[in-house]
Amino acid sequence: MYLRHYLKLFGLILLVSGASAQDIKVKVFQEFSELEEIYFNKSDNIVHVINFWATWCKPCVKELPYIDALSEKFKNEVKVTLVSLDFPRKMETKLKPYIIQNKVRSEVVLLDDGKVNEWIDKVDPSWSGAIPATVIFYNGKKLFFEKEFHSMAELEDIILEIKNNN
Repeated sequence: MYLRHYLKLFGLILLVSGASAQDIKVKVFQEFSELEEIYFNKSDNIVHVINFWATWCKPCVKELPYIDALSEKFKNEVKVTLVSLDFPRKMETKLKPYIIQNKVRSEVVLLDDGKVNEWIDKVDPSWSGAIPATVIFYNGKKLFFEKEFHSMAELEDIILEIKNNN
């Protein structure tokens, strides 16, 4: 009975939003090296914000609106990539509905590389593996944060700092 109500509510949300889970494109990376090659260490005069998160992580979900808003706030100066660590089998039932319901505007990719111990140090040697975690690149400079952000102002200060100290 509850499942039927949930499905009706989910259908209503999709109808109201005008999007469906099938409309949402989430690129899946089977290996961290594929993700690293495309998204890390860019030198293109754009601040790249890469956030590792999951729909099941409460601090991740809490900070996501602030991170997602960076692209809008800084227009062509900031590129946000949200790297989901959700289980691939939950992409249609959890990840895509979350993206739709919360009107996520940033690019979302899913990392399905179970060899976490092999790639965590490549992101940052100080990373314990806990999420949320955020890497910010700008013209060869890199900042790493293994914490939850609590405001847009906190992120804005970091973006301005990395841009001005370069």
